[in-house]
Amino acid sequence: MSAMRAVGYFRADADPSDASTSLVEQNRRFIDFCREQGYDVAATFVDEPSEPSDRPGWWQLIAYVRRFTDVTVVVESIDRLGRDSREAARGWFQLAGLNTPLVAIAGAAEDEMAVVIRLWDGREDSERLGDRVRAAMRRKAVKGEVLGRPPYGYRVGIRRRLELAPDEADVVRHIFQLYIHDELGIRLIARRLNEEGYRTRRDGNWSMVTIRDILRNRAYLGTYMRFGVRVPGNHPALVSADDFRKAQERLEARRTGGGPRTVSPFLLSGLAMCGSCAGRMIGVSRRQSWTRRSDGGVSTAEYRYYQCGSRTNQSVCAYHTHRVDALDEQVRQATIDALAAGLAGVAGDMSDNVTLDAPAKLRSRLRVLDRELDRLLNDAATGRLNRARLRPAGIEVALQHLEVEAQLHAAERRREEHTTVAQRRERCEAALERLRDDWDALTLAERGELLRDVLDRVLVYDDRVEPVLRD
Repeated sequence: MSAMRAVGYFRADADPSDASTSLVEQNRRFIDFCREQGYDVAATFVDEPSEPSDRPGWWQLIAYVRRFTDVTVVVESIDRLGRDSREAARGWFQLAGLNTPLVAIAGAAEDEMAVVIRLWDGREDSERLGDRVRAAMRRKAVKGEVLGRPPYGYRVGIRRRLELAPDEADVVRHIFQLYIHDELGIRLIARRLNEEGYRTRRDGNWSMVTIRDILRNRAYLGTYMRFGVRVPGNHPALVSADDFRKAQERLEARRTGGGPRTVSPFLLSGLAMCGSCAGRMIGVSRRQSWTRRSDGGVSTAEYRYYQCGSRTNQSVCAYHTHRVDALDEQVRQATIDALAAGLAGVAGDMSDNVTLDAPAKLRSRLRVLDRELDRLLNDAATGRLNRARLRPAGIEVALQHLEVEAQLHAAERRREEHTTVAQRRERCEAALERLRDDWDALTLAERGELLRDVLDRVLVYDDRVEPVLRD
Protein backbone atom coordinates (compact mmCIF):
# COMPACT_ATOMS: atom_id res chain seq x y z
CA MET A 1 0.00 0.00 0.00
CA SER A 2 1.46 3.35 -1.04
CA ALA A 3 1.98 6.16 1.47
CA MET A 4 -0.33 9.16 1.59
CA ARG A 5 0.86 12.21 -0.35
CA ALA A 6 1.05 15.74 1.06
CA VAL A 7 1.57 19.22 -0.36
CA GLY A 8 2.66 22.22 1.69
CA TYR A 9 1.41 25.80 1.45
CA PHE A 10 3.56 28.56 2.98
CA ARG A 11 3.11 32.30 3.30
CA ALA A 12 6.21 34.50 3.61
CA ASP A 13 4.54 37.47 5.29
CA ALA A 14 5.48 36.75 8.89
CA ASP A 15 7.90 38.71 11.09
CA PRO A 16 11.15 38.82 9.04
CA SER A 17 13.24 39.07 12.21
CA ASP A 18 11.86 35.80 13.58
CA ALA A 19 13.84 32.93 12.08
CA SER A 20 11.18 30.46 13.23
CA THR A 21 8.69 31.81 10.66
CA SER A 22 11.07 31.97 7.70
CA LEU A 23 10.29 29.94 4.59
CA VAL A 24 13.27 27.71 5.37
CA GLU A 25 11.89 26.91 8.83
CA GLN A 26 8.34 26.46 7.57
CA ASN A 27 9.61 23.99 4.97
CA ARG A 28 11.73 22.17 7.56
CA ARG A 29 8.74 21.72 9.90
CA PHE A 30 6.61 20.56 6.96
CA ILE A 31 9.21 17.93 5.98
CA ASP A 32 9.57 16.76 9.61
CA PHE A 33 5.77 16.57 10.01
CA CYS A 34 5.40 14.51 6.83
CA ARG A 35 8.16 12.15 7.93
CA GLU A 36 6.56 11.67 11.37
CA GLN A 37 3.05 11.15 9.97
CA GLY A 38 4.11 8.91 7.09
CA TYR A 39 3.30 11.29 4.22
CA ASP A 40 5.20 11.37 0.94
CA VAL A 41 6.06 14.99 0.04
CA ALA A 42 4.51 15.76 -3.36
CA ALA A 43 4.97 19.54 -3.76
CA THR A 44 5.13 22.89 -1.99
CA PHE A 45 3.54 26.22 -2.90
CA VAL A 46 4.54 29.67 -1.67
CA ASP A 47 3.05 33.16 -1.74
CA GLU A 48 5.40 36.07 -1.10
CA PRO A 49 4.17 39.35 0.48
CA SER A 50 5.35 41.18 -2.65
CA GLU A 51 3.16 39.03 -4.92
CA PRO A 52 0.07 40.61 -6.53
CA SER A 53 -3.34 40.18 -4.96
CA ASP A 54 -4.22 37.15 -7.12
CA ARG A 55 -1.89 34.94 -5.00
CA PRO A 56 -0.16 32.79 -7.64
CA GLY A 57 0.97 30.21 -5.09
CA TRP A 58 -2.59 29.62 -3.93
CA TRP A 59 -3.86 29.24 -7.49
CA GLN A 60 -1.10 26.76 -8.27
CA LEU A 61 -2.20 24.80 -5.19
CA ILE A 62 -5.85 24.82 -6.30
CA ALA A 63 -4.89 23.62 -9.78
CA TYR A 64 -2.79 20.84 -8.23
CA VAL A 65 -5.47 19.48 -5.87
CA ARG A 66 -8.01 19.55 -8.69
CA ARG A 67 -5.70 17.43 -10.82
CA PHE A 68 -4.49 15.10 -8.06
CA THR A 69 -7.31 14.25 -5.68
CA ASP A 70 -5.33 11.87 -3.46
CA VAL A 71 -3.32 14.54 -1.61
CA THR A 72 -3.53 16.27 1.74
CA VAL A 73 -2.75 19.96 2.13
CA VAL A 74 -0.48 20.74 5.10
CA VAL A 75 -0.20 24.29 6.50
CA GLU A 76 1.53 25.77 9.53
CA SER A 77 -1.84 26.89 10.92
CA ILE A 78 -5.25 27.67 9.47
CA ASP A 79 -4.68 31.42 9.62
CA ARG A 80 -1.78 30.91 7.16
CA LEU A 81 -4.34 30.12 4.43
CA GLY A 82 -4.79 33.86 3.80
CA ARG A 83 -3.59 37.38 4.46
CA ASP A 84 -6.52 38.08 6.78
CA SER A 85 -9.29 36.22 8.59
CA ARG A 86 -11.76 36.38 5.69
CA GLU A 87 -9.25 35.07 3.15
CA ALA A 88 -8.16 32.28 5.52
CA ALA A 89 -11.79 31.24 6.14
CA ARG A 90 -12.57 31.36 2.43
CA GLY A 91 -9.52 29.19 1.69
CA TRP A 92 -10.64 26.63 4.29
CA PHE A 93 -14.12 26.44 2.77
CA GLN A 94 -12.70 26.17 -0.76
CA LEU A 95 -10.50 23.19 0.14
CA ALA A 96 -13.43 21.59 1.97
CA GLY A 97 -15.61 22.12 -1.12
CA LEU A 98 -12.96 20.45 -3.30
CA ASN A 99 -12.94 17.49 -0.87
CA THR A 100 -9.26 18.09 -0.14
CA PRO A 101 -8.11 17.04 3.34
CA LEU A 102 -6.35 19.80 5.30
CA VAL A 103 -3.97 19.38 8.23
CA ALA A 104 -2.62 22.23 10.36
CA ILE A 105 0.72 21.41 12.02
CA ALA A 106 -0.02 23.80 14.90
CA GLY A 107 -3.21 22.61 16.57
CA ALA A 108 -3.69 19.54 14.39
CA ALA A 109 -6.05 18.04 16.97
CA GLU A 110 -8.37 21.09 17.10
CA ASP A 111 -11.80 21.32 15.51
CA GLU A 112 -11.04 23.17 12.27
CA MET A 113 -14.47 24.78 12.05
CA ALA A 114 -14.07 26.13 15.59
CA VAL A 115 -10.67 27.56 14.67
CA VAL A 116 -12.12 29.33 11.61
CA ILE A 117 -14.90 30.90 13.69
CA ARG A 118 -12.45 31.90 16.44
CA LEU A 119 -10.14 33.54 13.89
CA TRP A 120 -13.05 35.53 12.49
CA ASP A 121 -14.27 36.54 15.93
CA GLY A 122 -10.76 37.75 16.90
CA ARG A 123 -9.93 39.49 13.61
CA GLU A 124 -9.49 42.93 15.21
CA ASP A 125 -6.64 41.57 17.31
CA SER A 126 -4.97 40.08 14.24
CA GLU A 127 -5.20 43.42 12.42
CA ARG A 128 -2.94 44.88 15.09
CA LEU A 129 -0.31 42.24 14.41
CA GLY A 130 1.81 44.65 12.34
CA ASP A 131 2.15 47.04 15.27
CA ARG A 132 3.11 44.19 17.58
CA VAL A 133 5.69 42.92 15.09
CA ARG A 134 7.32 46.35 14.79
CA ALA A 135 7.43 46.72 18.58
CA ALA A 136 9.00 43.26 18.90
CA MET A 137 11.65 44.13 16.32
CA ARG A 138 12.51 47.32 18.19
CA ARG A 139 12.87 45.35 21.44
CA LYS A 140 15.25 42.98 19.67
CA ALA A 141 17.26 45.95 18.38
CA VAL A 142 17.55 47.38 21.91
CA LYS A 143 19.07 44.08 22.98
CA GLY A 144 21.53 44.27 20.09
CA GLU A 145 20.05 41.23 18.37
CA VAL A 146 20.75 41.12 14.63
CA LEU A 147 17.86 42.09 12.38
CA GLY A 148 18.46 41.46 8.72
CA ARG A 149 21.78 40.82 7.02
CA PRO A 150 24.91 41.36 9.16
CA PRO A 151 27.49 43.92 7.92
CA TYR A 152 30.43 42.63 5.90
CA GLY A 153 33.04 41.41 8.39
CA TYR A 154 30.50 39.94 10.80
CA ARG A 155 28.16 36.99 11.09
CA VAL A 156 25.25 36.15 13.40
CA GLY A 157 26.50 34.37 16.51
CA ILE A 158 25.03 33.11 19.76
CA ARG A 159 22.04 35.03 21.13
CA ARG A 160 21.80 36.59 17.63
CA ARG A 161 24.67 38.97 18.39
CA LEU A 162 27.25 40.00 15.82
CA GLU A 163 30.54 38.15 15.94
CA LEU A 164 33.59 38.39 13.69
CA ALA A 165 33.73 36.52 10.40
CA PRO A 166 37.53 36.11 10.30
CA ASP A 167 38.15 36.21 6.54
CA GLU A 168 35.81 39.14 5.96
CA ALA A 169 37.12 40.96 9.05
CA ASP A 170 40.64 40.82 7.62
CA VAL A 171 39.41 42.47 4.42
CA VAL A 172 37.72 45.29 6.38
CA ARG A 173 40.93 45.96 8.34
CA HIS A 174 42.88 45.87 5.05
CA ILE A 175 40.55 48.50 3.55
CA PHE A 176 40.97 50.89 6.48
CA GLN A 177 44.75 50.32 6.42
CA LEU A 178 44.96 51.16 2.70
CA TYR A 179 42.77 54.25 3.08
CA ILE A 180 44.15 55.78 6.27
CA HIS A 181 47.79 54.73 6.47
CA ASP A 182 48.69 54.00 2.84
CA GLU A 183 46.51 56.93 1.69
CA LEU A 184 45.14 55.13 -1.35
CA GLY A 185 41.97 56.53 -2.93
CA ILE A 186 38.72 54.60 -2.99
CA ARG A 187 39.07 53.69 -6.66
CA LEU A 188 42.60 52.39 -6.16
CA ILE A 189 41.49 50.35 -3.14
CA ALA A 190 38.79 48.67 -5.22
CA ARG A 191 41.35 47.95 -7.93
CA ARG A 192 43.86 46.57 -5.40
CA LEU A 193 41.28 44.21 -3.85
CA ASN A 194 40.18 42.95 -7.25
CA GLU A 195 43.76 42.41 -8.38
CA GLU A 196 44.57 40.55 -5.15
CA GLY A 197 41.65 38.18 -5.74
CA TYR A 198 39.34 39.33 -2.94
CA ARG A 199 35.62 38.94 -3.60
CA THR A 200 32.55 40.53 -2.07
CA ARG A 201 30.09 38.48 -0.05
CA ARG A 202 28.08 37.94 -3.21
CA ASP A 203 31.20 36.78 -5.04
CA GLY A 204 31.41 39.98 -7.07
CA ASN A 205 34.05 42.60 -7.80
CA TRP A 206 34.73 45.40 -5.36
CA SER A 207 33.50 48.84 -6.37
CA MET A 208 33.95 52.40 -5.16
CA VAL A 209 30.43 52.39 -3.67
CA THR A 210 31.09 49.22 -1.65
CA ILE A 211 34.39 50.54 -0.32
CA ARG A 212 32.85 53.90 0.62
CA ASP A 213 29.96 52.18 2.45
CA ILE A 214 32.41 50.12 4.51
CA LEU A 215 34.49 53.18 5.43
CA ARG A 216 31.34 54.94 6.68
CA ASN A 217 29.77 52.05 8.60
CA ARG A 218 29.80 52.69 12.38
CA ALA A 219 29.19 48.99 12.99
CA TYR A 220 32.99 48.55 12.75
CA LEU A 221 33.31 50.58 15.98
CA GLY A 222 31.29 47.92 17.80
CA THR A 223 28.08 50.00 17.67
CA TYR A 224 24.82 48.38 16.57
CA MET A 225 22.25 50.71 14.99
CA ARG A 226 18.77 49.70 13.80
CA PHE A 227 15.24 51.15 13.98
CA GLY A 228 16.57 54.34 15.56
CA VAL A 229 18.25 52.34 18.34
CA ARG A 230 21.99 52.79 19.01
CA VAL A 231 23.81 50.21 21.14
CA PRO A 232 27.53 51.04 21.70
CA GLY A 233 29.90 48.21 22.61
CA ASN A 234 27.44 45.62 21.35
CA HIS A 235 29.99 43.48 19.47
CA PRO A 236 33.76 43.30 18.77
CA ALA A 237 35.11 46.40 17.00
CA LEU A 238 37.12 46.04 13.80
CA VAL A 239 38.77 49.49 13.79
CA SER A 240 39.77 51.93 16.50
CA ALA A 241 37.81 55.10 17.15
CA ASP A 242 40.84 57.14 16.06
CA ASP A 243 41.17 55.33 12.71
CA PHE A 244 37.44 55.62 12.06
CA ARG A 245 37.58 59.37 12.79
CA LYS A 246 40.50 59.81 10.38
CA ALA A 247 38.59 57.94 7.68
CA GLN A 248 35.54 60.20 8.11
CA GLU A 249 37.68 63.34 8.04
CA ARG A 250 39.34 62.25 4.81
CA LEU A 251 36.00 61.31 3.23
CA GLU A 252 34.53 64.69 4.21
CA ALA A 253 37.57 66.58 2.93
CA ARG A 254 37.28 64.89 -0.46
CA ARG A 255 33.54 65.56 -0.58
CA THR A 256 33.84 69.28 0.15
CA GLY A 257 37.22 69.98 -1.46
CA GLY A 258 37.69 71.81 -4.73
CA GLY A 259 34.88 74.32 -4.30
CA PRO A 260 31.33 74.04 -5.60
CA ARG A 261 30.70 71.60 -8.41
CA THR A 262 28.22 71.95 -11.24
CA VAL A 263 26.82 68.59 -12.26
CA SER A 264 25.64 68.35 -15.87
CA PRO A 265 23.25 65.46 -16.56
CA PHE A 266 23.88 62.85 -19.24
CA LEU A 267 21.13 61.68 -21.57
CA LEU A 268 21.99 57.97 -21.45
CA SER A 269 22.60 57.63 -17.70
CA GLY A 270 21.04 54.34 -16.54
CA LEU A 271 20.34 53.19 -20.10
CA ALA A 272 23.74 52.61 -21.69
CA MET A 273 25.55 49.37 -20.84
CA CYS A 274 29.00 48.24 -21.90
CA GLY A 275 28.73 45.58 -24.58
CA SER A 276 31.98 43.97 -23.39
CA CYS A 277 31.21 43.39 -19.69
CA ALA A 278 27.52 44.42 -19.31
CA GLY A 279 28.52 47.09 -16.78
CA ARG A 280 26.80 50.47 -16.72
CA MET A 281 28.27 53.23 -18.86
CA ILE A 282 28.71 56.41 -16.80
CA GLY A 283 29.04 60.03 -17.86
CA VAL A 284 32.38 61.71 -17.19
CA SER A 285 33.26 65.41 -17.44
CA ARG A 286 36.83 66.68 -17.63
CA ARG A 287 37.81 70.34 -17.61
CA GLN A 288 41.20 71.24 -19.07
CA SER A 289 43.09 74.54 -19.01
CA TRP A 290 46.11 75.64 -21.04
CA THR A 291 48.13 78.77 -21.77
CA ARG A 292 47.89 80.15 -25.27
CA ARG A 293 51.25 80.76 -26.99
CA SER A 294 49.87 83.65 -29.02
CA ASP A 295 49.03 86.00 -26.19
CA GLY A 296 49.81 84.14 -22.96
CA GLY A 297 46.14 84.00 -21.98
CA VAL A 298 44.44 80.98 -20.44
CA SER A 299 41.85 78.91 -22.31
CA THR A 300 39.59 76.25 -20.84
CA ALA A 301 37.44 73.51 -22.34
CA GLU A 302 35.19 70.80 -21.00
CA TYR A 303 35.26 67.29 -22.43
CA ARG A 304 32.26 65.01 -21.85
CA TYR A 305 32.18 61.32 -22.64
CA TYR A 306 30.69 57.99 -21.59
CA GLN A 307 32.96 55.35 -20.12
CA CYS A 308 32.44 51.80 -18.85
CA GLY A 309 31.58 52.08 -15.15
CA SER A 310 33.27 48.78 -14.36
CA ARG A 311 36.55 50.34 -15.45
CA THR A 312 35.92 53.50 -13.45
CA ASN A 313 34.59 51.96 -10.24
CA GLN A 314 36.19 48.51 -10.15
CA SER A 315 39.24 48.86 -12.42
CA VAL A 316 38.06 45.95 -14.55
CA CYS A 317 37.12 45.90 -18.26
CA ALA A 318 38.84 48.34 -20.66
CA TYR A 319 38.56 52.04 -21.49
CA HIS A 320 35.50 51.88 -23.75
CA THR A 321 34.86 55.60 -24.16
CA HIS A 322 32.50 57.51 -26.46
CA ARG A 323 31.98 61.24 -26.90
CA VAL A 324 28.64 62.29 -25.45
CA ASP A 325 27.21 64.06 -28.50
CA ALA A 326 28.24 61.28 -30.87
CA LEU A 327 26.84 58.43 -28.75
CA ASP A 328 23.59 60.30 -27.99
CA GLU A 329 22.93 60.76 -31.70
CA GLN A 330 23.97 57.20 -32.53
CA VAL A 331 21.49 55.85 -29.96
CA ARG A 332 18.71 58.11 -31.30
CA GLN A 333 19.19 56.83 -34.86
CA ALA A 334 19.43 53.20 -33.74
CA THR A 335 16.23 53.60 -31.68
CA ILE A 336 14.41 55.05 -34.72
CA ASP A 337 15.47 52.03 -36.78
CA ALA A 338 14.44 49.57 -34.04
CA LEU A 339 11.00 51.18 -33.60
CA ALA A 340 10.38 51.25 -37.34
CA ALA A 341 11.28 47.57 -37.61
CA GLY A 342 9.05 46.77 -34.63
CA LEU A 343 6.06 48.56 -36.15
CA ALA A 344 6.50 46.64 -39.38
CA GLY A 345 6.26 43.38 -37.46
CA VAL A 346 3.39 44.29 -35.13
CA ALA A 347 0.24 42.32 -35.87
CA GLY A 348 -2.67 41.16 -33.84
CA ASP A 349 -6.39 40.62 -33.61
CA MET A 350 -8.09 43.98 -33.02
CA SER A 351 -11.54 42.41 -32.78
CA ASP A 352 -14.18 44.32 -30.80
CA ASN A 353 -15.74 41.08 -29.55
CA VAL A 354 -13.95 41.34 -26.19
CA THR A 355 -16.19 42.59 -23.39
CA LEU A 356 -13.98 45.26 -21.85
CA ASP A 357 -16.23 45.93 -18.86
CA ALA A 358 -16.29 42.26 -17.74
CA PRO A 359 -13.58 42.65 -15.05
CA ALA A 360 -15.51 45.45 -13.31
CA LYS A 361 -18.68 43.35 -13.19
CA LEU A 362 -16.80 40.33 -11.87
CA ARG A 363 -15.10 42.37 -9.14
CA SER A 364 -18.52 43.65 -8.09
CA ARG A 365 -19.72 40.05 -7.88
CA LEU A 366 -16.71 39.16 -5.69
CA ARG A 367 -17.58 41.97 -3.28
CA VAL A 368 -21.12 40.63 -2.98
CA LEU A 369 -19.78 37.16 -2.20
CA ASP A 370 -17.38 38.62 0.39
CA ARG A 371 -20.28 40.32 2.15
CA GLU A 372 -22.25 37.06 2.11
CA LEU A 373 -19.32 35.16 3.65
CA ASP A 374 -18.93 37.91 6.27
CA ARG A 375 -22.61 37.57 7.18
CA LEU A 376 -22.34 33.79 7.58
CA LEU A 377 -19.24 34.06 9.78
CA ASN A 378 -20.77 36.82 11.89
CA ASP A 379 -23.90 34.73 12.44
CA ALA A 380 -21.78 31.72 13.42
CA ALA A 381 -19.60 33.76 15.80
CA THR A 382 -22.69 35.17 17.56
CA GLY A 383 -24.52 31.84 17.74
CA ARG A 384 -27.27 32.68 15.23
CA LEU A 385 -26.01 30.00 12.82
CA ASN A 386 -24.87 26.54 13.88
CA ARG A 387 -21.91 24.75 12.37
CA ALA A 388 -24.03 22.17 10.57
CA ARG A 389 -25.59 24.96 8.48
CA LEU A 390 -22.44 27.09 8.24
CA ARG A 391 -20.36 24.42 6.51
CA PRO A 392 -22.47 23.87 3.37
CA ALA A 393 -23.39 27.57 3.12
CA GLY A 394 -19.75 28.64 3.48
CA ILE A 395 -18.59 26.05 0.94
CA GLU A 396 -21.17 27.24 -1.60
CA VAL A 397 -20.13 30.88 -1.27
CA ALA A 398 -16.38 30.04 -1.30
CA LEU A 399 -16.64 27.86 -4.41
CA GLN A 400 -18.63 30.58 -6.18
CA HIS A 401 -15.86 33.01 -5.23
CA LEU A 402 -13.28 30.61 -6.65
CA GLU A 403 -15.16 30.36 -9.94
CA VAL A 404 -15.70 34.12 -10.26
CA GLU A 405 -12.00 34.76 -9.50
CA ALA A 406 -11.06 32.35 -12.28
CA GLN A 407 -13.42 34.18 -14.64
CA LEU A 408 -11.87 37.50 -13.59
CA HIS A 409 -8.34 36.28 -14.32
CA ALA A 410 -9.43 35.01 -17.73
CA ALA A 411 -11.26 38.27 -18.53
CA GLU A 412 -8.25 40.36 -17.54
CA ARG A 413 -5.99 38.26 -19.74
CA ARG A 414 -8.37 38.67 -22.69
CA ARG A 415 -8.54 42.41 -22.18
CA GLU A 416 -4.77 42.67 -21.92
CA GLU A 417 -4.34 40.66 -25.10
CA HIS A 418 -6.89 42.88 -26.84
CA THR A 419 -5.28 46.16 -25.84
CA THR A 420 -1.58 45.31 -25.83
CA VAL A 421 -1.12 45.39 -29.59
CA ALA A 422 -2.97 48.70 -29.99
CA GLN A 423 -1.12 50.29 -27.08
CA ARG A 424 2.26 49.17 -28.37
CA ARG A 425 1.52 50.47 -31.83
CA GLU A 426 0.29 53.85 -30.56
CA ARG A 427 3.25 54.22 -28.21
CA CYS A 428 5.78 53.27 -30.89
CA GLU A 429 4.22 55.55 -33.51
CA ALA A 430 4.19 58.54 -31.14
CA ALA A 431 7.76 57.90 -29.98
CA LEU A 432 8.98 57.46 -33.55
CA GLU A 433 7.43 60.78 -34.58
CA ARG A 434 9.03 62.65 -31.67
CA LEU A 435 12.43 61.03 -32.27
CA ARG A 436 12.37 61.94 -35.96
CA ASP A 437 10.64 65.32 -36.05
CA ASP A 438 10.64 66.90 -32.57
CA TRP A 439 14.07 65.93 -31.18
CA ASP A 440 15.70 69.33 -31.61
CA ALA A 441 12.82 71.06 -29.80
CA LEU A 442 12.95 68.75 -26.75
CA THR A 443 14.83 69.56 -23.55
CA LEU A 444 17.41 67.09 -22.24
CA ALA A 445 14.94 65.88 -19.61
CA GLU A 446 12.23 65.36 -22.25
CA ARG A 447 14.66 63.46 -24.47
CA GLY A 448 15.64 61.20 -21.59
CA GLU A 449 11.99 60.54 -20.69
CA LEU A 450 11.24 59.67 -24.33
CA LEU A 451 14.12 57.19 -24.56
CA ARG A 452 13.28 55.55 -21.23
CA ASP A 453 9.67 55.14 -22.31
CA VAL A 454 10.66 52.91 -25.25
CA LEU A 455 14.07 51.48 -24.26
CA ASP A 456 14.93 48.93 -21.63
CA ARG A 457 18.68 49.41 -22.19
CA VAL A 458 21.28 50.09 -24.87
CA LEU A 459 24.28 47.83 -25.38
CA VAL A 460 27.28 49.95 -26.40
CA TYR A 461 30.13 48.37 -28.33
CA ASP A 462 33.20 50.09 -29.76
CA ASP A 463 31.76 49.98 -33.29
CA ARG A 464 27.97 49.89 -32.82
CA VAL A 465 25.03 50.21 -30.44
CA GLU A 466 22.16 47.76 -29.92
CA PRO A 467 18.99 49.28 -28.41
CA VAL A 468 16.71 46.86 -26.53
CA LEU A 469 13.06 47.95 -26.71
CA ARG A 470 10.67 47.63 -23.81
CA ASP A 471 8.01 44.92 -24.12
